[in-house]
Amino acid sequence: MKPKLEVHGVSYSYHSLEGETLALSDISFTADNGEFLAIVGPSGCGKSTLLSLLSGLLTPDTGEILIDGVPQSDSRSNIGYMLQRDHLFEWRTIMGNAELGLEIQRKLDGSSKEKLHQMLHTYGLGSFEQAKPSELSGGMRQRAALVRTLALEPDLLLLDEPFSALDYQTRLSVCDDISSIIKSTQKTAILITHDLSEAISVADRVIILTSRPGRLKAIVPVSFGDENLGPLMRRNMPEFSVYFNQVWKELQNHD
Repeated sequence: MKPKLEVHGVSYSYHSLEGETLALSDISFTADNGEFLAIVGPSGCGKSTLLSLLSGLLTPDTGEILIDGVPQSDSRSNIGYMLQRDHLFEWRTIMGNAELGLEIQRKLDGSSKEKLHQMLHTYGLGSFEQAKPSELSGGMRQRAALVRTLALEPDLLLLDEPFSALDYQTRLSVCDDISSIIKSTQKTAILITHDLSEAISVADRVIILTSRPGRLKAIVPVSFGDENLGPLMRRNMPEFSVYFNQVWKELQNHD
């Protein structure tokens, strides 16, 4: 079966009056259907740049990105992008915020509204459809943002540190919650994070980048035997510390 995502030899540079800065160099990896990847690396190594390339917001200087075997520029695949902040509009209700993407794409109709209604109930927000974002906790707001993203039925879901704005306790809970939702929908997802524990607790594989310019340092497959284990349960497994030390060692090795 063809991978959902293929990245082949991708490089990218930023240009300014001061000159050219190479951000990413010769990045290659794949993501299978339903696979959850996490990308880690030192600050400034190009993780967010890589996500912008995958989303089509930036175009690689060299290399290619394929989705379902089709060049990204020609692909009709939907890509969902979940940011660090939930970006919910205070003047809209939670239902109104969830509808926004469909509204913009002119896909909002009776059927899609009913589907949104069901999703909000499934993900614990059914009692808050008419509430304003300020009435919700940070974790509930992120769930609402995820519903808004999933409503567009993305083929590929990109997550740019979506839990980083939350306090630690809430972050653990919401990470567990949202990663379980993503896996239950069998979406292919790519998460960038500075938190190694977070990466290991959610990912099927952890991609490690070097410092700038970001190059592929290593790919660490992560397996805990039971595929139904959520992130919080993974953290309590004996394998967790083994994977953490392996990823940490790769990040510290500058060879």
